[in-house]
Amino acid sequence: MSPIPGSGLAKGLAVTLRTMTRKTVTAQYPDAQPELPPRSRGVIGLFEENCTVCMLCARECPDWCIYIDSHKETVPAAAPGGRERSRNVLDRFAIDFSLCMYCGICIEVCPFDALFWSPEFEYAETDIRDLTHERDKLRDWMWTVPAPPALDPGAEEPKELTAAHKTADKLAAAAAAASAAPAPAPAADEPGQPGQEAGE
Repeated sequence: MSPIPGSGLAKGLAVTLRTMTRKTVTAQYPDAQPELPPRSRGVIGLFEENCTVCMLCARECPDWCIYIDSHKETVPAAAPGGRERSRNVLDRFAIDFSLCMYCGICIEVCPFDALFWSPEFEYAETDIRDLTHERDKLRDWMWTVPAPPALDPGAEEPKELTAAHKTADKLAAAAAAASAAPAPAPAADEPGQPGQEAGE
């Protein structure tokens, strides 16, 4: 049986009419901000205090879009007779987001948790050269990083927290033992000891 002429057009118009009567689900950005999932990959935030300038992130980056400059400083000895030590001081940390492919390798290889994903995505520029963001901007994005999700109820406590709790317990026990120990009584003066008057 041959199709009725114009039946395809009628079906298409019926779909259009059904769609017109439904409530729209389009979010009118930027008036309505999108609700991003917590693990969204927007930009990379830098927690500068944790950075030791180990250069792992820059070496492992497939696009070579991380630029790091540093210098060495001498730290005086912590105790008398100790030796001076040198440490790296971060001068520049920049990421060129026009080259970044958001693979997250730099965040994964950072051994000191200095880099984090931020869901911030509004950083478009009119000039591609302005997409290289320095450490001040990366530090500002650090405050948009969401808090990590809570552990499962049956999950083991992280090793770092377990070690910190053990150390705190030992220090508290030592302080309690020191405060509970009785103070030594002053020794009584014996005859003939200095300080006694003659004839006693």
